[in-house]
Amino acid sequence: MKSALQKSPIPIAHSFVVQELKQPFFDPNWHFHPEYQLFMVLKGKGTRFIGDHVKPFKEGDITFLGPNLPHLWRSDLEKNTSKKDTEAEGIVVYFHENFISDSLLNKEEGIKIRQLFKKSLRGFDVTNNSINTIAQMILQLPFLEGFDAVLGLLHILNNLSQTHNIKLLASSGYTNTLREGDTLRMNRVYAHVMKNFYRKLTILELASLINMTPTSFSRYFKTHANKTFSEFVSEIRIGHACKLLLDQKKNASQACYESGFRTLSNFNRQFKTITKRTPLEYKKRYNNK
Repeated sequence: MKSALQKSPIPIAHSFVVQELKQPFFDPNWHFHPEYQLFMVLKGKGTRFIGDHVKPFKEGDITFLGPNLPHLWRSDLEKNTSKKDTEAEGIVVYFHENFISDSLLNKEEGIKIRQLFKKSLRGFDVTNNSINTIAQMILQLPFLEGFDAVLGLLHILNNLSQTHNIKLLASSGYTNTLREGDTLRMNRVYAHVMKNFYRKLTILELASLINMTPTSFSRYFKTHANKTFSEFVSEIRIGHACKLLLDQKKNASQACYESGFRTLSNFNRQFKTITKRTPLEYKKRYNNK
């Protein structure tokens, strides 16, 4: 497995880099890096992990991440897609913290950008009416060259700094305590849960996977994920249930048992705790969009 701590993707002669991704699936490795990252999903769906935040992702999502915030986008089709298929497409932008100099960020003109960068430390999604505006600017960015490209990115950051249509992702108390060895272990845990969440998962099973005692694993997982292992598995299951309710038009009972819950009462309770809605309310809200 490659290192989960990736080296800078930005050539030394450039201030930022734009990459158009076209591949079988998005990089499933839990990792972090020192650059800011702006990412728009053009094709594909799956489950996204950002800090202690877990949520399904879909086409059209636009996410901005600050430096050293652990993340991964795990595609649903990862195991069923050949290397020749293109089921995951997106545009990703990386830039360093000094892309905008401190001398500007500390002036009155840079206040909103400075506030934007602070929000990005928790990661955020662009929402509502701002999605279309920002999406059009991101789509144009790969075709700009030289200083026009710099101005294009500055224009995007300025628009992001002006909008209230954002949703913060990682909790305010989240802190990245991971080292390289930790990211490799967490990758193994995440991959195992994503493959087996539909059945019963025990602390003993996961602890054995990374050579820990159950007590040590429970403490280790909560330290790095900012939640208990059972809470994490419930989020994965509810995220899958949301996709079943909307994408496959399943009813609550079908979504419950196909997502790994053993009783409908527990499913309904967990669903409302995590989404703040009942399954029926959730379907009505998002099917009407």
